[in-house]
Amino acid sequence: MSLVSVYIIAYNEAEKVRATIESARWADEVVVVDSWSTDGTVAIAESLGARVVQVPFTGFGDLRNQALDACTHTWIFSLDADERCTPEVAAEIRGITANPAAADAYWVARRNFFMGRWIRHSGWYPNFRQPQLFRKGALRYDAQPVHEGFTLNTDKPLGTLRNAIWQFPFKDMGELLHKANRYSTLGAQKIAHKKISMGGALAHGIWAFVKHYVFKAGFLDGWPGFVIALGNFEGTFYRYLKAYEIQRGANWDAPSGKPPNA
Repeated sequence: MSLVSVYIIAYNEAEKVRATIESARWADEVVVVDSWSTDGTVAIAESLGARVVQVPFTGFGDLRNQALDACTHTWIFSLDADERCTPEVAAEIRGITANPAAADAYWVARRNFFMGRWIRHSGWYPNFRQPQLFRKGALRYDAQPVHEGFTLNTDKPLGTLRNAIWQFPFKDMGELLHKANRYSTLGAQKIAHKKISMGGALAHGIWAFVKHYVFKAGFLDGWPGFVIALGNFEGTFYRYLKAYEIQRGANWDAPSGKPPNA
């Protein structure tokens, strides 16, 4: 049976990282890729037997590539600090890695828990990010600062696990707003080369709301579905607004002379 490395990216995730590591202790190696947390994340990880690697944060793409380089085993399973590997997924991974005819990379669905309930729609289930299980060397990430893409170094088609991991994306509304602010700032860098207007920023935000609430059936998730759609509106609108700000300069148009009616 091939050995499996699990890597977990974390920064100030002391409230979440313990459960994440414990869900991955079936693996042969757990690597926590940290960026000098100040809240006890490192101490918790080391107390559970994880190997901690410190990496300066310059963007999620670079962070994940350095995580790949830190893993030492044949197979790699990627977990974020707000995700949990279920026993069903762990058993399925062990079966895949023992199969010489297995694919080289696999999608893994995520089941999200938010505002006291499991989300069944809103684009949050089944919810996929980059392939999370793959042979070492079969995948690399691009250099985007957020929502990074990937390149496959294999001709085999992607597989998909039958079972889903769990995700707990936000502990409260404060964390939701904090992440929306951080991710919109990083995302603005990706689109700052585009032609952007205030009207376009609003239109993109409205479309993000409609897409998640109507076309992805967020309305079936009740108030959590509405909050998810509204959060997508805000994150998208502010991403484009921040890109517009980048284009206009830090102070936008600096005033000259006195304010009106001065």
